[in-house]
Amino acid sequence: MSKAAVRLIAVAVVTAAAMTAAPAAIAAQSAPAAATSTTSDPFYTYGDSTPLSAFAPGTVLKTRTLQYHLLGISTPLKAVQLLYRTTDAQGRPAANVTTVVRSPTGDRSKAVSYQSFYDSLNPEDGPSRAIAGDVTLGGLIPNVEAVFLAPLLTQGYDVVIPDTEGQQAHFAAGPEYGTNTLDSIRAATKSPQTGLNSATAFGLMGYSGGSIATNWAAALAPSYAPDVQRKLVGYAEGGLLVDPAHNLKYVDGSLAWSGVIPMAVIGVSRSYGIDLKSYLNGYGLEVYKELEHGSIVDAIGRYPGLTWKKMAKSQYADPNSIPTFVEAMNKINLGSAGTPAIPGFIAQGDAGFLEGTFGNRRGIGTGDGVMVSGDVRALARQYCATGNSAVKYSQYELLSHTGAAVAWAPAALGWLGDRFAGRPAPSDCGRIAPGNSLAPEEPTSRS
Repeated sequence: MSKAAVRLIAVAVVTAAAMTAAPAAIAAQSAPAAATSTTSDPFYTYGDSTPLSAFAPGTVLKTRTLQYHLLGISTPLKAVQLLYRTTDAQGRPAANVTTVVRSPTGDRSKAVSYQSFYDSLNPEDGPSRAIAGDVTLGGLIPNVEAVFLAPLLTQGYDVVIPDTEGQQAHFAAGPEYGTNTLDSIRAATKSPQTGLNSATAFGLMGYSGGSIATNWAAALAPSYAPDVQRKLVGYAEGGLLVDPAHNLKYVDGSLAWSGVIPMAVIGVSRSYGIDLKSYLNGYGLEVYKELEHGSIVDAIGRYPGLTWKKMAKSQYADPNSIPTFVEAMNKINLGSAGTPAIPGFIAQGDAGFLEGTFGNRRGIGTGDGVMVSGDVRALARQYCATGNSAVKYSQYELLSHTGAAVAWAPAALGWLGDRFAGRPAPSDCGRIAPGNSLAPEEPTSRS
């Protein structure tokens, strides 16, 4: 990759860090925008009399072509957007949107499904909305990510960008992220307007929230979408969420990332149809209301020192005392999902203290500020032990979550390029340090 491309990626990450990791310079002064109905743009609504269940996952329901927008400003670049049938976290038929951006130099033989780290509880913050010209506070992140896409497009890759969280913003619901991603690829290759087809090879790429979708798509592909599995050359990800129950304990009381705690509570409640508000105290309900339609931009740095105990009623000081919560968290634990059948590149930072997370609890250990390094190592080792030796693992000891993205992005692009070229995938199996147990959480009695 050229030095210019690397510089562009570095600028993107620094910009994202300034927007999200700095102490609520923006978020604390701006109340989260109320969630706008997904019907505000009729393209997002499926209103035909034929039920969604009658269509196969990946079926294209609507198509439109528009100009690619940056911060609401139209560019000469064209984008094709598709409304397609997919499956939500509870296994129900759903409609979702993806965007296909065609490379000006590509031949349609190769494409990258890029999963955004927009991390929001507001459907209006999805990448398809930003690309269509909508401007929201949470939607700034998909705009920044445009510089991640530029090197892909210039290298001849068409880029597919799914709204990984679906139209209800099911934050952190990994299985739904995965099905949305896989069905997005199906839709992109079925639409004549995209130029992609059944012969197009695909790579998966995503960091942070985007890595959730990337890994779940890789893990689910053999069973959920074997037709897509045959197109995949590999997945490249960094800053990965593996066991959410561990992450909540890791960020508990942190300076910047503790806002993820209420976001997870809201996301789990919404995704799996459970009401967790009855377990929260007055302050917890206040935070819940503040973030119910907020994004990661609203949450990061806004609640320094926030802990689960500060939000929960005293009898629920241990989150494992809430059986429905434990059940939902286990559903989104990657350790219980299948092993990908394609090569993978997984990267993880381990200097979380740089972002104000000093946790080092027994059984959890250190991380990058929000993601737990021991969990990521354990997952990589699990893949090695269960039949996939084509796992490359890189741990950046002196980089935090935002900083590690700078090192990961060019490495990920180079690694994917090798997979498309048919070069043998490297393996770090046998050299990955031990990690944590990824066993499902067990409910406990009330404290």
